[in-house]
Amino acid sequence: MSNYLIWKGQDSRNLKGLLISELPHIVRPAMRMQVVEIEGRDGDVSDDIGYAAYDKLVKIGLYDNYDVDRISHFFSGTGRVTFSNEPNKYYEAEITEQIDFERLVRFRTAVVKFHTQPFKYLVDEQPVECDVTEEIKEIKVINSGLEESKPIITLTGKDTVEISVNGHAQFQINIDDGYVTINSRMEECYKDNTYNLKNHNMGGEFPVLQPGENTITWTGNLKKIKVEPESRWL
Repeated sequence: MSNYLIWKGQDSRNLKGLLISELPHIVRPAMRMQVVEIEGRDGDVSDDIGYAAYDKLVKIGLYDNYDVDRISHFFSGTGRVTFSNEPNKYYEAEITEQIDFERLVRFRTAVVKFHTQPFKYLVDEQPVECDVTEEIKEIKVINSGLEESKPIITLTGKDTVEISVNGHAQFQINIDDGYVTINSRMEECYKDNTYNLKNHNMGGEFPVLQPGENTITWTGNLKKIKVEPESRWL
C-alpha cells in the first residue's frame, strides 16, 4: 500500500500528482533536562522538565499534471497529522518553514518539515458520557495510552461540584452558568470556548488519568458528566 498522510482532516491521496515517497521514522522524543551545578558538590543535579517538541520529515514527489500551488497550500498551517505508518494515532503539528520544490527531469521533489509536539493521541477516541442519578455515583474511564493523560471534562449542574479521580480529590468547581469544561491539556476552565474563562470558579489541580482504568467520583449537584480521555503515547 502506498504511503499517505492526513493533515488537518485532508487526505494526501486526494491531491492529484502528489506522492508521499518517504514517511518519518517513529521516534521517542527527548526529555528536556535542567542541569544545576552546586558549588562544593561533585557532579551536577538534573531535573526533568517535560518532553521536547521535535521535527518529523516527509519526503514528497510531484508527478504528471500536478498543481504545485495547491500542494504548497496543502502543506501549511497548524493542525493534526496522521501518518500511514501509524494510522490510528495523530500528532499536533505545524509547518512553518519554506518548502523548496526541486525540479528534476520529469518531476519535482521536496522535504516537508512537521514540527510536532511530543505526544501522539488516539484517532477517533470516543468520550464517556453519563447522566447522573441518585444510583450513579461514579464512572469508569479508560486511558488506552501508555502515558498519563490530561482529559477534557464537561460538567452540567449547578453550584459547587467536587471531582475525585481514583480516590484522590482533584478539583472543585462552582457551576454558575449551566455547564463548564475543564481542559487539563490547556489548563483552562471555560464555557464553550476560551473566550469565556471560568478559572476563577475552580480550585485544586487539573485532573489526570493513569494508563488503564480510572474511577471518577463526585459530590454536589451534578446532572451530567462527559469525559474525553485524551489517551496518549510517546
